[in-house]
Amino acid sequence: MKGSIRLFTIFGISINIHITFLFLLLLVLPGGIRWVFVISSIFFFVTIHELCHSVVAKYFGIKVREITLLPIGGVSSMTKMPEKPSQELLISLAGPLSNIIIILVFFFPLKYLLGPSVLFHPLSTLSWPLAFAYIYWINLMLAGFNLLPAFPMDGGRVLRALLATRLGYQKATKIAVNFGQVFALVFAYFGIVRFNIILIIIAIFIYTAASSEELQVDIKETLKKFKIRDILPRDFLTINGETTLAKVLELIFHSHQEDFPVVEGSNLVGFVTRQDIIINIHRFGMETKVKDIMRIDFPKVKDTDLLIKAQNIMQDNDMRALPVMRNDEVVGIITLEDIGKVYSMVSQRT
Repeated sequence: MKGSIRLFTIFGISINIHITFLFLLLLVLPGGIRWVFVISSIFFFVTIHELCHSVVAKYFGIKVREITLLPIGGVSSMTKMPEKPSQELLISLAGPLSNIIIILVFFFPLKYLLGPSVLFHPLSTLSWPLAFAYIYWINLMLAGFNLLPAFPMDGGRVLRALLATRLGYQKATKIAVNFGQVFALVFAYFGIVRFNIILIIIAIFIYTAASSEELQVDIKETLKKFKIRDILPRDFLTINGETTLAKVLELIFHSHQEDFPVVEGSNLVGFVTRQDIIINIHRFGMETKVKDIMRIDFPKVKDTDLLIKAQNIMQDNDMRALPVMRNDEVVGIITLEDIGKVYSMVSQRT
């Protein structure tokens, strides 16, 4: 996510903090070191919450690139949505369940150490024991808030997963999104009435994220209707390993193609992307040969594959184009732009 700073990496997932979080710390600094401790602890538990989502997602084969901590919570960046409602259900419940487990595990130890009068005291930071009680109960608040049936909150995803088993993914998403937008309007109303900027920010986040998710599901369902061969451009260029980067750059300037299969005879031996070309021109110069910088290990698709498969492979491998094969021979390339045009055209018809 833009405007984020990487803190560390765990389980292959980059943990980032958004720069707006620094402004939140500046706001609580006048409240003293205990408020800074409380806010930092909240984001520690939010990180645990998001990591539990991510670990379960990775178990189901979904790649998680990063977790970004924002002033209103955390966001996990997954390359694709779960394939089955049962998977989404388990992924969605993993986060709130982690907070509930923390509540259960630490209840009796904290009751013993702090005493009931402190543990059950209204949320306060007037003393260090009260501050520890504060961050303990924050876990219950995190679990309860996230389980609201307001898409894209965890509760909204649980609702979609349950509805999808009977209504189908697209219709279930629309219902869950509608719930989320209603909750967003309610939060916005109370935020305006009570002059609470945090509620207004949460409302905007929920509304825009819910609308974005509905669009992504619509795209996914549309792409399931088409095979790659239905939209595969007939004209495409290939290059050989002896081609220089200067020549490849010239081909880019004089054609609409920016990614190139590398062939020897009729055999596909490599693939170079626009990003590869730009990086290596700066690193090694214009006269570098393609064979020295091409990708040898890269994903491919068949012309009979569905467009949604091509999109998922691109997302998983952080690529914007793939070579398309037919009977072990390259017959074209498919790009994210090609896929986007299909959805745009279908959307205009409907």
